[in-house]
Amino acid sequence: MGPVLSENALYRPLYSFLDGLLPESLDWVAYFLTGFAIVFLLVNVLLIFASVFVFMLRRLLGLFQTRLGPNRVGPFGILQPFADLLKLLLKEDVRPREADPLLFTIAPVLMVAPVFIILAVVPFGRNSFLADLNIAVLFFIGVTTVSTLAVFLAGWGSGNRYALIGAVRAVAQLVSYEVPMVLSLVGVLLLAGTMSLVGVVEAQRIPFILLQPLGFFVFLMAASAEMNWTPFDLLEAESELTAGFHTEYSGTKFSLLQLGEFASVIVLSGSISTLFLRGWENPFGPLSWPEVLPSHIWFIAKIFAVLFLLIWVRATIVRLRIDQVMAFAWIVLFPLAIINMFVTAGLVVAWPEPTTAQLWMMVAVNWVVAIVSIVGISFLMEKNRKVPTTTVRLVKVTPEVR
Repeated sequence: MGPVLSENALYRPLYSFLDGLLPESLDWVAYFLTGFAIVFLLVNVLLIFASVFVFMLRRLLGLFQTRLGPNRVGPFGILQPFADLLKLLLKEDVRPREADPLLFTIAPVLMVAPVFIILAVVPFGRNSFLADLNIAVLFFIGVTTVSTLAVFLAGWGSGNRYALIGAVRAVAQLVSYEVPMVLSLVGVLLLAGTMSLVGVVEAQRIPFILLQPLGFFVFLMAASAEMNWTPFDLLEAESELTAGFHTEYSGTKFSLLQLGEFASVIVLSGSISTLFLRGWENPFGPLSWPEVLPSHIWFIAKIFAVLFLLIWVRATIVRLRIDQVMAFAWIVLFPLAIINMFVTAGLVVAWPEPTTAQLWMMVAVNWVVAIVSIVGISFLMEKNRKVPTTTVRLVKVTPEVR
């Protein structure tokens, strides 16, 4: 057991227990069983969280829209997600005649796999993580791009024109929003001085959401578009594409696609908590303060706070047009990410090892820059807004045609 694993609060006790039961020659078995047990635990916890999130989503949307939400299956409707899962598993798994068997089958797997892989580098408590990579941020960015391939394969392999259009939209949208999302993290890395997610949490004497308001805004919007969240959910716009890339999916394959979508929201919330909200630390005081709650409780509370924010946005903002979505990426988020990157770089050069007072001065500067930038770009967009012109013309129908 290496020095990193020896400090892991999950790995160390389980490995010590299994290693004590097995002879010395079978240390590798204890190593394998411990890793397998932790991965099994994390996967199942994520599945449970996905079910809780589905119930939370439907309940809160009901409250926002002045209706009840799920309230029939189980006490207060808490068993509704499991009833939905059972219904999906019992449905017939139909494959269109024109579909490519291999691509049609592998796409749902590729949709779910990146979510579980990213979970490996997200620290969810003090000394609680599966792997502490020194390039964890690059790993996070690289793995998330696999979902783009999965969406495209689902649309292409379905043999359906509506699904193919949804897949083409996916490639254009996801690739476009990948650029501002990556640039929004540059400020975080400049302040933290490391690409390790554990190191980013430990570097936050002040939560980075205060030091990087513009970076947080850009990352939240870009990541919402990456995971197909309202108002960027044009990949499955029912009004024009039936259901987009997953039009032809049913049964277990459809449930995997939905699992990948909802689980990605949870992993994204965990990533935001790690990058901008101090991860497992108490967000309301200095790091030297004694722990009021266990680190895992703080991390879970922050995840649910971010989930509530995302649901609030979903219930408030309507779906955009495809031209508005693409323009928002390149005309709004990309310039904001560039501004944030250069301002943060200037502040880091001015104060390479800032004191607490200098950090609060950075907070003031970044908030002024964020407000001025967002208001300024909003004003320019409104000033140069192009109103779509109609191409519909009234045609007089003759009695013969009637």
